[in-house]
Amino acid sequence: MSDTHDAADTAKPAGGPPAHPAALPPGAVLVVAVLAVSWAGPLVRFTDAPALAISAWRLILAVAILAVIAVARGRLHELRALDRHERWLALAGGACLAAHFWTWVASLELTTVASSVVLVNMQPVFVIALSALFLHERPAHQQAAGIAIAMAGAVIIAWGDFALGRRALIGDALALAGAVFVAAYYVIGRRLRQQLDIWNYVLIVYGVAAALLVLVIALHPGVHLTGYRRNDWLVFAALALGPMLIGHTGVNYALRYLPAFVANLAILGEPVGATLIAWLLPGIREVPGIQTIVGGAVLLTGILLGAMRPQRRTYT
Repeated sequence: MSDTHDAADTAKPAGGPPAHPAALPPGAVLVVAVLAVSWAGPLVRFTDAPALAISAWRLILAVAILAVIAVARGRLHELRALDRHERWLALAGGACLAAHFWTWVASLELTTVASSVVLVNMQPVFVIALSALFLHERPAHQQAAGIAIAMAGAVIIAWGDFALGRRALIGDALALAGAVFVAAYYVIGRRLRQQLDIWNYVLIVYGVAAALLVLVIALHPGVHLTGYRRNDWLVFAALALGPMLIGHTGVNYALRYLPAFVANLAILGEPVGATLIAWLLPGIREVPGIQTIVGGAVLLTGILLGAMRPQRRTYT
């Protein structure tokens, strides 16, 4: 994708400022972001730390790095330019991100990597509804068809969990709740990214999410922030550097230039990447079944269709 976008690519929330030229092609950034986010599910399998602690530390470590970047750039004054409504939106975005990580990481303790990642990426359904309601952004027919096909692939992959019992279904429900929270987070991000550059935006949203998770842990008698093994800290650091700083930040970068449902369509590639990593990575070796393979093929077809530029009709 080039830096020059047509009207479909630069759609913006009603009343927002004109789209800004992209320093990096949003499409290419999304590809890298998806590859980075795909490591989250498999990495979590290498730690026995509670879901809350995993979620908190991936954010705390990411925020620490972002704070250094923010000070070096000297542009923190931009945060003061936000009005009261935008500040509340930033708080809501951070709260949704915290809830997303909490529910999704908890789901990985109860169901398979493939099903958890697939269900949490059902978010485009909710993003389309929220984007139409709050941002007045609607997908073209081709994009809607691609999203529908991708979602069908996700359902095919997850359907096999009905044979795994009640525990897996609870995990699936938590993953689906994570999809609702992250959809709201991305729609809010689409709105705020029109005012904030990428580094200031992720600093405030990740910071709010980290603070909320630390507060929840302080109130939770069975979870602690310290006392973990060396291996756990390595997983926390890997989650912060890869899926968080490269993955989530890459998607947030694209949100300034692309509608929220387009960015989320690309993220649907995460289940395929996570499934392949969980299959090939020593220590997990979670071999995908035929449903996962077929569903992944359908899902990728939908992504390719939805990511293509809608064809404009010409009349002679």
